[in-house]
Amino acid sequence: MTAAPEITLRRATADDAPAIAKAITMAFGEDMTRRLCGDRGQEVIERIVRREDTQYSYHNCAVCEVGGIVAGAVCGYDGARLHELRQPVLDILREECGLRITVTDETSAGEFYIDSVGVMPEMRGRGIGARLLEWMRDTAFAAGHGRVGLLVDDINPKAERLYQRLGFRRVGEVSFIGHTMHRMQCEKPQ
Repeated sequence: MTAAPEITLRRATADDAPAIAKAITMAFGEDMTRRLCGDRGQEVIERIVRREDTQYSYHNCAVCEVGGIVAGAVCGYDGARLHELRQPVLDILREECGLRITVTDETSAGEFYIDSVGVMPEMRGRGIGARLLEWMRDTAFAAGHGRVGLLVDDINPKAERLYQRLGFRRVGEVSFIGHTMHRMQCEKPQ
């Protein structure tokens, strides 16, 4: 009988950029990624992840390894820093992809925001997404944040059920890049 591979959650490093970019691309969806940068989406996102000043920087990410291989990643940051962290992303998309977009704020001060989570297709169904979300949520609470938020799409009820199991509840809606999303939040336990 073979032992199950070891599962490890840890802060990301710059070396994790290719896997994080893949996870972000999966979280965005292929259609959205193509709209942002055509066929160069993965490449451009990887460059964004390698930087230290973006919302998708490896500094704002954690990864889950299974047997030493990155199986998924999650990105999150203090909502008060949204504009500061998002501007370099918008600049890169404009410079490298010719894209000029206006984006509605999906978070704000007073909330730690889980921006994206993605699990490699061959690793799905093992609870990795839940572990990544729990790790990021609990890390935010340990750092003194009282509320953690995220967005969920109506077309992904499975994700919403997972978020609800982790303590998130709907608190409103936001139009994000022309698409209505549900805002969900989890409060730090007293």
